Amino acid sequence: MKTIQIIIEKSSDSFGAYAQNVKGIYGAGDTVQECKQSILDAIETIKTFDVSQIPAALKGDYELVYKFDTESLLQYYKGILSNPAIERITGINQKLIHQYSTGLKKPRPAQRKKIEQGLHQLGRELLAVEL
Repeated sequence: MKTIQIIIEKSSDSFGAYAQNVKGIYGAGDTVQECKQSILDAIETIKTFDVSQIPAALKGDYELVYKFDTESLLQYYKGILSNPAIERITGINQKLIHQYSTGLKKPRPAQRKKIEQGLHQLGRELLAVEL
C-alpha cells in the first residue's frame, strides 16, 4: 500500500496542508479538521481528472499519514489532551507546552521527539486496553 504524507502547518490565521510526496494536493481551513477535509476533497477532485493526469500514488490502495507541526498538533488535540496530561506523558513542563501550542516558542528537535514518543506510548497503551 502506498503512503501519502500530508504536512499540516499553522499560519497566523489558519491551517494549511500539502502532500509532501505527491504533487498537486493542497488544502486549508480555519481548523485542523477543516484542513484535513480540504485535503480529502482535493484528492477526490484529482481522481475526477483524466486518468493520465492522476498521480500514480492515487491509483489503487493508499493511506494518508499526517505530519503536524507542534503548534497544530497541540491545538488539534487540546480538547482531548490537557497541558497537564501532555506534561505527564512527555515530562515537559506544561507552561512550555502552552507556549508551544500558542506559537510563542518553537520546540527544539529533542522536545518535538519527546512529544511524539509520549503520544506514541500513550497510543500503544490505549491499544492494549480491553473492557
